[in-house]
Amino acid sequence: MPASTTVFQVGVDIGGTFTDLVAFDPDSGKVLEAKSLTTPDDLSQGVWNCFARSAVAPGAAEHIVHGSTIAINIAIEQKGAATALVVTRGTRDVYKIGRQNRPEAYNFSFARPVPLVPRSRTFEVDERLSATGERLIELSPEDAIAVARAVRDSGAEAVAVCLLHSWADPVHEVELGKRLRAALSGTYLSLSHEIVREYREYERTSTTVMNAYIGPKTSAYVGRIQERLEADDFNGRLLIMQSNGGVMAPETARKLPVAMMESGPVGGVIAAADLGTRLGFADVITFDMGGTTAKTSLVRDGDISIAQGYHIGGYASGHPVMFPVVDIVEVGAGGGSIAWIDDVGALKVGPRSAGSDPGPICYGRGGTRPTVTDANVVLGRIGAESFLGGEMPLDAGAARRGMEAAVGEPLDMSPVEAAHGIVRIAAARMSLAVRGVSVQRGYDPRDFALVGMGGAGPLHAVEIARDLGIPSVIVPNLPAHFSALGMLMADVRHDYVRTHYCPLPEADYAQIGSIYAELLATGRDTLADAGIGETARDYRRSMDLRYVGQEFWLQVPVTEEDIRMADGDSIHRRFTQLHEHRFGHAAQDEPIELVNLRLTAIGARPGIELPKTEGASRHGAANTRLVFLEDPLNPADCPVYQRPALAPGARIEGPCVVEEYASTTVLFGGDVASIAATGEIVIEVGEPT
Repeated sequence: MPASTTVFQVGVDIGGTFTDLVAFDPDSGKVLEAKSLTTPDDLSQGVWNCFARSAVAPGAAEHIVHGSTIAINIAIEQKGAATALVVTRGTRDVYKIGRQNRPEAYNFSFARPVPLVPRSRTFEVDERLSATGERLIELSPEDAIAVARAVRDSGAEAVAVCLLHSWADPVHEVELGKRLRAALSGTYLSLSHEIVREYREYERTSTTVMNAYIGPKTSAYVGRIQERLEADDFNGRLLIMQSNGGVMAPETARKLPVAMMESGPVGGVIAAADLGTRLGFADVITFDMGGTTAKTSLVRDGDISIAQGYHIGGYASGHPVMFPVVDIVEVGAGGGSIAWIDDVGALKVGPRSAGSDPGPICYGRGGTRPTVTDANVVLGRIGAESFLGGEMPLDAGAARRGMEAAVGEPLDMSPVEAAHGIVRIAAARMSLAVRGVSVQRGYDPRDFALVGMGGAGPLHAVEIARDLGIPSVIVPNLPAHFSALGMLMADVRHDYVRTHYCPLPEADYAQIGSIYAELLATGRDTLADAGIGETARDYRRSMDLRYVGQEFWLQVPVTEEDIRMADGDSIHRRFTQLHEHRFGHAAQDEPIELVNLRLTAIGARPGIELPKTEGASRHGAANTRLVFLEDPLNPADCPVYQRPALAPGARIEGPCVVEEYASTTVLFGGDVASIAATGEIVIEVGEPT
């Protein structure tokens, strides 16, 4: 592998179809990018393929930030470890029963999530705590040994322990954990109090089980990355991207793999928030379309939306994970999403994907079913000869023939009409996702700018903006590598929670201060493990508050001064203001109660300047080609611009195509694009014709 004397900061993002790498030189501001097909059999190989393509040796990196889909793929594909679950006697079926709500009331085929641990590998132990942490039944050593023996005999590769009310006092879990480690050497162990100390038994159990289920393979993968980097003379610091928008040390990731479920997409949201603020768009909606899925998130006043829990596999029948995550709505509509015809003859797109192997038909790797990428090639929106800068030419003829055979002939449509229908269906699904993070959250998408990123994001962003009336679209520099770039902007972040239930007026602030002190000590140790110095650390406190009688709460920021001065009135006013802002009303005289205490520990990492594009000219298209846009019967003769040749200040009008190394931007008639001083494409979206 080529050697390099420059010290780089490297971001790596493994997606379902492509693996992306960005290498940033802090001294010169130089950015190198590489893209390689993801290698499902050994995900690390795709990373090393990118190192080779970028001519950056791992030993030349000072920091490597790595995000991957491995954790969530293991969960969705249900390829995790054979897991055992240990619970308090009498609660064996909590995980199976779950919640009694029915998310899809009129779906007669509705099915609850299938537990990742069968009842035959769920074991009970005699112990009992009250909800206040009082020890009602002590854990006996004999019972702990018996349970350890039963787990060993079950053949489990991983063990999750979730004892009743251990969030209040983990004393029995700690003791049982010692016994299990001694008896089950080499078995992956997850204790609920080390994962999340928050009430709600079902969600806490599900989160702990998920951590154990994905733990062995995810931990082995992180270890494999560490070993390969060490063999290639990497002496810097490896950091793993988290779902909450922060990064963590690999040692933490191996213990807490559930924290990296959505680690891939969040980097792009971080970078988009920074980009929007810098360009004067504090309110942006991110639209990230890759090869497998399309993802969208909302940024308000430059702040990323964080959800305190989510469901792996969807809300209706997925597994709840009670862990902070950047609020992202995801749909199975990526470039590799397969078009198919259902039993009644309707054209569908996704959620099945061709992935990287075999990939779309046009890749020439054995794919036989038409995808969104094939449709864009047939429509002329993607240049077959210029794909990936010419490194990976596409077979447009094969895409057209496959489109005709699989969709055109059965529906009595031409290949172009079939391709146009596929793209419109995909755009409609992606528009619904954007509505999911805006309209369904009470925001008008017309008040936001849309940031198009991912390899296919700029290709479809303008069409989605037209559907929703969004006035502006921003295409960042390096859009196909934007998530990897955003990972370099992420700080180290860890979120801690402790349930502490009481009416707010009766709160014991000395006790609350003591709990925060415990959380602070844990946060300090974790930040130190990640190499963060004292001066770069920040700690943010918040309380989960709600009106008495409510089920759900609002997260209200509080300060150390609030706790020290026992200023409940100030905290109450802050809750009222937040409730008024969020829901349009507040009941100032209604009593409120405290549910959880939260602490976010943040370790600031050196920032980077977004790369600037040095354009060579303000005008001049490289060539023209016929592109089908709004009318599948009448193509437009579109100028094709090369993005590196567009200097800051350049202004171009649609219809046209802008190509760059790993992405393509399509403008329709009436759209006007200008190149910002720092190289971003800012598009004023025209009215649909």
